[in-house]
Amino acid sequence: MSMSPAANEVISTPPAGCFPCAPGMVPPLDFTMAFQPIVDVETRSVFAWEALLRGRQHQLAREVLGLVAHADLYAFDQSCQIKAIEMAVRLGIARSGASVSINFMPGAVDHPKNCIQTTLETATRVGLPMNQIIFELTEDERVGNRGHLQSVFSEYRRHGLRTAIDDFGAGYAGLSLLAEFQPDVVKIDRALINGIDRNGAARSIVGAIVDVCRSLEMIVVAEGIERTREAAVLADLGVRYMQGFLFARPAFEALAEPAYEVMTA
Repeated sequence: MSMSPAANEVISTPPAGCFPCAPGMVPPLDFTMAFQPIVDVETRSVFAWEALLRGRQHQLAREVLGLVAHADLYAFDQSCQIKAIEMAVRLGIARSGASVSINFMPGAVDHPKNCIQTTLETATRVGLPMNQIIFELTEDERVGNRGHLQSVFSEYRRHGLRTAIDDFGAGYAGLSLLAEFQPDVVKIDRALINGIDRNGAARSIVGAIVDVCRSLEMIVVAEGIERTREAAVLADLGVRYMQGFLFARPAFEALAEPAYEVMTA
């Protein structure tokens, strides 16, 4: 969507057609977050914590999202970002130097310059540096307006926020997303990771993805790792950042200590 205000102007009221975005919005239902680490297997430290939507009774994200009406989509997406940032800081992520990785819904971002303001204000208020925030776009979500998504990514980067494509290799767009949006982080889908130690084709594909991302200076994360053999193959392919039950399951409103020793088991 094109904009007429200057690039550094903060719009105080939403343009016509935007979802309501007043500060202090009331979320459509009660929810919380679980956190799962993305580990750096070389330094045995946490690179980032992914904030995962949960219901108060430990319901998974799909159950919670199924209760959100379309009219509440923007308010809920904003509330999720606020909750993730506030809880991350309360749990000590900002002090650790690790990032918090937040899933976002492109369809809920009607006007990027406006929609990012609440998130920026929240991060500033609680003391979370912008470069410790990563926004993840799921690749298997159809994006009808590529120009709009490009403006979202550009606006996030303008403020020092980092971007990621989640579930890469399992969705609709493939390598064209890397060419168009050049995210900071690419997360390889678990479908390619599961059993990679027994699947030569998957090894070749993941190796090619790693090579492409390295040439584009993008960080590669392998997700959904459950077995030591999978982690070993990925390390041999040059994957440094990993996520999965092998290291830690999502912890409800907490940060679980990753099991780094699995790499030498």
